[in-house]
Amino acid sequence: MPSKRRSTRSSQNETSSKKSKSLTAEPETRVDGEGTEASVENSASDSVSSREVQRNQKRASKTVDSVRKLPVRGEKDDDDESEARFIGDLVPDEEARRRWPKRYEEKKKRRTYQAKIKDDDDEEIVQARCHYTRAEVDGRVIYDLYDDAHVKAEDGEENYISQWYYRASDTIDLEAKKSTIPTCDYYCDMQYLLPYSTFISLLPENKRASSETSSTISSDIEANECEVGEHQNIEVTLLDLYSGCGAMSTGLCLGANLSGLNLVTRWAVDLNKYACESLKSNHPETEVRNEAAEDFLSLLKEWKKLCICFSLIKSKDPQEQLYYFDDEVQEEDNDSIKDDGEDDPEVFEVEKILAICYGDPKEKGERGLHLKVRWKNYGPDEDTWEPIEGLSNCRERIKDFIVHGYKSKILPLPGDVDVICGGPPCQGVSGFNRFRNKDNPLADEKNKQLVVFMDIVEYLKPRFVLMENVVDIVKFAKGYLGRYALGRLIQMNYQVRMGMMAAGAYGLPQFRMRVFLWGAQPTEKLPQYALPTHDVVLRGVIPTEFERNTVAYDEGQEVELEKKLLLKDAISDLPAVGNYESGDEMPYDRDPETEFQRFIRLRKDEMLGSSSKLNPKEHLLYDHRPLELNQDDYERVCRIPKKKGANFRDLPGVRVRPDNKVEWDPDVERIYLKSGKPLVPNYAMSFIDGSSSKPFARLWWDETVPTVVTRAEPHNQAILHPEQDRVLSIRENARLQGFPDYYKLCGPIKERYIQVGNAVAVPVSRALGYALGLAGSRICN
Repeated sequence: MPSKRRSTRSSQNETSSKKSKSLTAEPETRVDGEGTEASVENSASDSVSSREVQRNQKRASKTVDSVRKLPVRGEKDDDDESEARFIGDLVPDEEARRRWPKRYEEKKKRRTYQAKIKDDDDEEIVQARCHYTRAEVDGRVIYDLYDDAHVKAEDGEENYISQWYYRASDTIDLEAKKSTIPTCDYYCDMQYLLPYSTFISLLPENKRASSETSSTISSDIEANECEVGEHQNIEVTLLDLYSGCGAMSTGLCLGANLSGLNLVTRWAVDLNKYACESLKSNHPETEVRNEAAEDFLSLLKEWKKLCICFSLIKSKDPQEQLYYFDDEVQEEDNDSIKDDGEDDPEVFEVEKILAICYGDPKEKGERGLHLKVRWKNYGPDEDTWEPIEGLSNCRERIKDFIVHGYKSKILPLPGDVDVICGGPPCQGVSGFNRFRNKDNPLADEKNKQLVVFMDIVEYLKPRFVLMENVVDIVKFAKGYLGRYALGRLIQMNYQVRMGMMAAGAYGLPQFRMRVFLWGAQPTEKLPQYALPTHDVVLRGVIPTEFERNTVAYDEGQEVELEKKLLLKDAISDLPAVGNYESGDEMPYDRDPETEFQRFIRLRKDEMLGSSSKLNPKEHLLYDHRPLELNQDDYERVCRIPKKKGANFRDLPGVRVRPDNKVEWDPDVERIYLKSGKPLVPNYAMSFIDGSSSKPFARLWWDETVPTVVTRAEPHNQAILHPEQDRVLSIRENARLQGFPDYYKLCGPIKERYIQVGNAVAVPVSRALGYALGLAGSRICN
């Protein structure tokens, strides 16, 4: 009697005719996803160098017998016959390359966005030496191509079904998954697709398993269940975690509404108070919470208990500990607490409860649930945060607050949120961090927010999830954090896919590559990625094993892309301002010069396509002021020539050596500023060992920028305006990120730069929102 086995994955060829067979797996042995491929000693995801390819070609030139050994990882090189071997004839090379083209891709096969990558290393990476369609395993079992192998694993490991190189234990927490699996011999609920590391729910047997032919959508979107542009009345709720000033949720809502989905940001959470002020100013309908994400999660759990306590919802856990409040209290003592002063006999009466939070708002080292209290006969300046335990005799006031909060949904309960988006900071993987934990990145406190983000998703169980992050999460430690994010969502039974998108490919004059991870409940359609609309100048390096996760057109696909945007296209229409500009608002002084400028000037209702005014009043221009440079830096900037490529190297006394490093010119006397400091600072000469031309560098009109950052100082980056003696203004940086001109920012000048630099590029989030709208059309239906 065979032992009970479970598998939680299925091959994309699930509908092919299969046989059920069993075998015993050698340690670390994997059966490849293309059936019985001779793919060297490594798994199908490994690659071979050009030197090894030549060596393999020599081997392949020998006469191939009708029986060939199947390499098993870890086996010894001896004359003993292997228990696993290929049998039958080789698949002809031409046929194999046609059937499995990805196994023979060149290193830079997919020229992302039709841009030329400067890389002389174009050798072919062969992921298979040759192909067979049959194999003999354990000396007795014959497998044909696409058969499922029911594998008995090593001692202590879960048995699994294998047709490709992902096992359940590689991607999910099996112990957590077991609780959701019905009693059965075999269980399979997901299908894996190579493009964008996609896991999707298996379709009913009467539908083709390969019905989703692509993980991307182009600009000529197919007709969907919900007609594009037809706005729906049903509100779809969005929670924006790590929201910053709201760029990601703003773009998502703009895009979703354009595709017919009435997506509304109902809640937002961020630790930066100025970013929260900016978001609230632009989205007054949003409940914005200025707190840590982990405190927000604790608050949600306590909020649920309070809703149960006042019979607003039912508890599914009879053992759950709830709050209890005194019912029988004398009228004169009701809703009151005593002050901390022992000698003060005054009794303070609670007039009403204003707000709720979890944490330590009084900064006394007492973390827990707190309520903000308005005291009777006292004004707002006397409002205080009080621990809920001290208000146990204020049942009616607390009830009023909870009931009103429940009805107005000031906080979401599980099931209230349709979409969660967010970019949890993972500073532990930053290249600026010299103490990165390569062995266990999740043990680094700086990466903890990724776990918190997933914990919130697990608690609220939204229909859709969109996570954004830097490319380092798939570069650092072999993509540990990116794989964790995928695996965590899969463990929660979400469909997932992971893609990398460059902001410049969606109409911005900067590159800015970021990772975007989609998740969708099994009952929903997993959103796709919108393909690029613009050409772009590629920068940086994409990890080889994640190259297929780059959102791009395939090699050879004919497509007409818009020309890449340049700095002039984005900011040439803005008024001239100086280093000492202090105004937060000003009128435009010229007409827009490009299509980008005409669009970015639209009001919010115009962007949503709902403007009803015949002659709308043009709004003012906000935040067009630069970081004010100190007198020394301003004098230096004024000496930088107004020409392409100008930087500190153009200042007197600097000489460039043949190796492109700088040195002091011994024939030129060093020049000093009015303050007595040198015109050319030492840090500029020594930056990156003297090889960098970034200090005090001017941008130019026909250029793009690598990535908008959070700082505006010119000491180690090119951020000077092409023709004005200042750094780029807040609004100019915001334009490079795709912020509409109507979007007003709050806080000190440096804080506004930080908000813009940390933001998700709005055109990218708008494209993702459009895709969400197409996938989420069944919600509005």
